[in-house]
Amino acid sequence: MRAPYRGVMHLLAAAVTLFALLTAMLAQATPAQSSSSGIAPKNDPDVQHAYELYQQGKQAQAAPLFEQLCAKYPKDNALWEAWGVTTLSYSQTLTDPDLRKQTRVLARSRLVKARELGDNSNLLQILLNMIPEDGSQGTNSPRKEVNDAMQQAEADFARGDYDKAREGYLQVLLLDPKNYSAALFIGDVYFKQHINGSAGEWFAKAIEIDPDQETAYRYWGDALWAMNKSSEAREKYIQAIVANPYTNRSWIGLNQWAGRAKVTLNWVKLQDKSAVTQKDKNVTITLDNSLKDDLNGAAWTAYGLNRALWQGDKFKKEFPNEPKYRRTMREEADCLHMMVSAMAGQKDFEKKTKDLDPALLQLIQIDQAGFLEPFTLLNRVDNDIAKDYVPYRAEHRDIIYRYLDEYVVPKAPQP
Repeated sequence: MRAPYRGVMHLLAAAVTLFALLTAMLAQATPAQSSSSGIAPKNDPDVQHAYELYQQGKQAQAAPLFEQLCAKYPKDNALWEAWGVTTLSYSQTLTDPDLRKQTRVLARSRLVKARELGDNSNLLQILLNMIPEDGSQGTNSPRKEVNDAMQQAEADFARGDYDKAREGYLQVLLLDPKNYSAALFIGDVYFKQHINGSAGEWFAKAIEIDPDQETAYRYWGDALWAMNKSSEAREKYIQAIVANPYTNRSWIGLNQWAGRAKVTLNWVKLQDKSAVTQKDKNVTITLDNSLKDDLNGAAWTAYGLNRALWQGDKFKKEFPNEPKYRRTMREEADCLHMMVSAMAGQKDFEKKTKDLDPALLQLIQIDQAGFLEPFTLLNRVDNDIAKDYVPYRAEHRDIIYRYLDEYVVPKAPQP
């Protein structure tokens, strides 16, 4: 499933063939010989027909069918998710704002029911986070004429009238040439019509409008994958992460690409063995009891000592305008570099690496490649460190990309 920017319908548009959609939605259901289990059998023709309408974008026709199926198979979480999705899609065709809001509430309740039955799909989680409990819906623009044009285009998209929807999104761009959503959705219309080259051109236009939104990169990756351009798709999925690594939506495309390409993302995970706490002006370093007098111990001792310095006077000197101490990218990268220096400075370092934590061995390589900052922002991030991402990205987007490209995301095997 494709994930959202702002338009509901473009979250719900399937980026898969009918067979793949049926497989994804029905995979959660255990085959049953009758309705006594409350789970739909995969070969139920009514279920197949409902999903056919779903795939064709005929949400108004599909929603009542899913309602009947949920009554027949009340424990089937995939059907409840589909009922919620089609209800939400149908809400976009309603012109009355109050009725549209009420229908969104109904859609959310059906998605909640799917979750209660054990559904935990990416689509479900995104939708539940996206729809407020009161069914309210944000606006795309402060200008009424832009919002009205967007709502009409979304309604046309919901009805499956893609040519008319594209004309509507073009009208939005005439009114507001910097409207990211409109450019994105024109590309998505072309994608839905399997005109993937034109889809990519419009995703590129959306990126020109706002290069720091992740969605256009990810959608472009989908279009490239559909054109059997795996390496180019990989590039776009990585660029989506660079745009915003701190939302699950950004990772959907890359994770799906990795699954299809049969590769595993390489995340270096350091298990912290040094803790630093401060009370009043006293800073305490606590080392893990498992540490020995070896490279691992030297590394974590150096890490703790340097963090203690940062929580003392070093932070004030480096960030004189900050009102109080916070953990920063600069601090963490500096402490990690001190770990590497402490290990490399040991006598007979090369001979001792056989007992070194493999994660620390990779950290040495990452430091030597000059990637400690992106490593910190992606692998060691917390709420404080995350505050440093946007200014770092503004100056070093290429370094973040190279770290992901060279260390995290393997190349797909050649056929």
